[in-house]
Amino acid sequence: MIRDDIKAALVTAMKGGDKQTTATIRLIQAAIKNRDIEARTGKAPDDDVLVSEVLQKMVKQRRESITMYEQGGRPELASAEAGEVAVIERFLPKMMDEAETKAAIEAIKAEIGASSVKDMGRVMAELKTRHAGKLDMSKASGLVKGALA
Repeated sequence: MIRDDIKAALVTAMKGGDKQTTATIRLIQAAIKNRDIEARTGKAPDDDVLVSEVLQKMVKQRRESITMYEQGGRPELASAEAGEVAVIERFLPKMMDEAETKAAIEAIKAEIGASSVKDMGRVMAELKTRHAGKLDMSKASGLVKGALA
């Protein structure tokens, strides 16, 4: 499980004296804990899917921050965020590449009989159900739209 990997990495980073990695992993654990608290009220998804969603959100936030820092002329802050992204990405499962994503979309499209952009919601829902955590849904959205157009 991803949680176990994160805990083990925290212990290793603390023993190795790697302060940046230790701090980033603690941020990850805090974000996961917050998500656990939010999930108590509803039906909780598979644990690895939940953790992957949290990690993907953290990576997205940091990439946006990097862009803003670079535009603002703050390369030292951008490099700090990039370091955090590198640590967070170590725990993310291997993402599906574009070819695998297109194949999954075509399979779902054929299975549910989707033929037009009107069916995009159904295809996206099924894609999220089957491949959550292994797929960037924002990129998949564009591919689904292209496949149904």
